[in-house]
Amino acid sequence: MNIPFYTATREYKAHKDEFDAAVINVMEQGSFILGDEVNHFEKEAAEYLGVKYAIGVASGSDALVLGSDILGFKNGAEVLTPTFTFFASTSCIARLGGKPVFVDVDPETLNIDLNDAARKVNKNTVGIIPVHLFTQPADMQRIMDLSRTYNLKVLEDAAEAWGMETKIDNVWKKAGTIGDIGIYSFFPTKTLGAYGDAGLMVTNDEELYKKIKSYRVHGSSVKYYHDYIGYNSRLDTIQAAILRVKLKRTQEAIASRTRIAAHYTERLSQIPEVRIPKIDERNRAVYYVYNILVPKRDELASYLKEKGIGTSIYYPLPLHQQKCFAYLGYKKGDFPVAERVCNEILALPIFPELTDDEVDYVCDAIQSFYKRN
Repeated sequence: MNIPFYTATREYKAHKDEFDAAVINVMEQGSFILGDEVNHFEKEAAEYLGVKYAIGVASGSDALVLGSDILGFKNGAEVLTPTFTFFASTSCIARLGGKPVFVDVDPETLNIDLNDAARKVNKNTVGIIPVHLFTQPADMQRIMDLSRTYNLKVLEDAAEAWGMETKIDNVWKKAGTIGDIGIYSFFPTKTLGAYGDAGLMVTNDEELYKKIKSYRVHGSSVKYYHDYIGYNSRLDTIQAAILRVKLKRTQEAIASRTRIAAHYTERLSQIPEVRIPKIDERNRAVYYVYNILVPKRDELASYLKEKGIGTSIYYPLPLHQQKCFAYLGYKKGDFPVAERVCNEILALPIFPELTDDEVDYVCDAIQSFYKRN
């Protein structure tokens, strides 16, 4: 049996006519840059998220750069960010001349450790980028309390968090809609994924909304008149059309991922060597990724590959140990939880069309590996 880590072809084949019609409609209209489909998607996404404003951009990585620029994460300002995350969550600060201040992660949830974050706030700290990692939001209640105490701007990295929810003041809210600005990635593997690069920025602040709209088109509100030195970062109309097709089935896709994750958990919890990250009871998880923490991780990954099973490692090296951030002066051992997780974490196949037989095949292979080793 061959099981890919991820595939978009099963979804496309199941809804081929609808996807084809959406793309052909854009081709026939001939409006490829900020066409009607972008406007429609922005409105539908804002309604789904329960936020006032949604602005389509070219990618999640671009969204982080625009958000960092607008919120002032630049020119020597210090910004708290986890060391265990995707590169773009930190490069957005560094490329603007800001100073990333790395924070370790919680060993149970793998999200940012807010005790560590609080210790690192000083007079130069202007903001925090909490990353809602893999399955669940960071502790946004504590993050917003921290932001109010120290007057910090909050840029939520919800690139992986479409559909996730958390309780704030006893009210359920979508991840990404709580801070000053939230961002999403629609990279093809995501819970809501495009057929190429695509991203979204959201806010409840009208002034920030106007600024984001301007920044994505070279800092211009009126064509050829520029208020800011902005960017060229627009959501393609074709990608918006595809996302509109997928958005209608978001909850169905999330339910499938939840069912698959429960199947994995039921099987893998019986294997002593396997540890599964904990879901905080204040969160409603969405399984964008299904991770396990295991000994002999690299050997297991190789064994699964021999069995035709695709896996991935998110992430093999924490950001404080990356060569490009050596100038910040961190060293091995500074963030013990993140470093340990990087040596143990392994992501298993998960996408809505994955079958129960395929999940069982993966679990049987993992069980077989540890019986032999």
